[in-house]
Amino acid sequence: MSESDPHIHVEQDVVQAGSDVRGLIASTVGRAPDAPSVVTTGCGHRVPYAMTSARPESVTCLACREHAHRECLRFADQVERLSRMPGATVTGDQAASAVARLRDLVKRFAT
Repeated sequence: MSESDPHIHVEQDVVQAGSDVRGLIASTVGRAPDAPSVVTTGCGHRVPYAMTSARPESVTCLACREHAHRECLRFADQVERLSRMPGATVTGDQAASAVARLRDLVKRFAT
């Protein structure tokens, strides 16, 4: 970790990062997980958690933006594909909504 790195990064597991996942965990088990103090980023650096963001507009590291773009696109494709399988536990509308949000993130990380 470089003390002079001025960039805002994304976590390596960008799809699992952010307040939505923490909220889901909290509502499921009744308590929120602690945020880590240092995380691995999409560009491979280890930085303080405070130097990361799940908001595309805040991410200034180009390699992290590209990583997040790829990961969100991959996950959107996966959700779309899995939602069409017999026995899927989510409705088509739920999957379509999730895919639309992910594809919006993809577009925002690409700009």
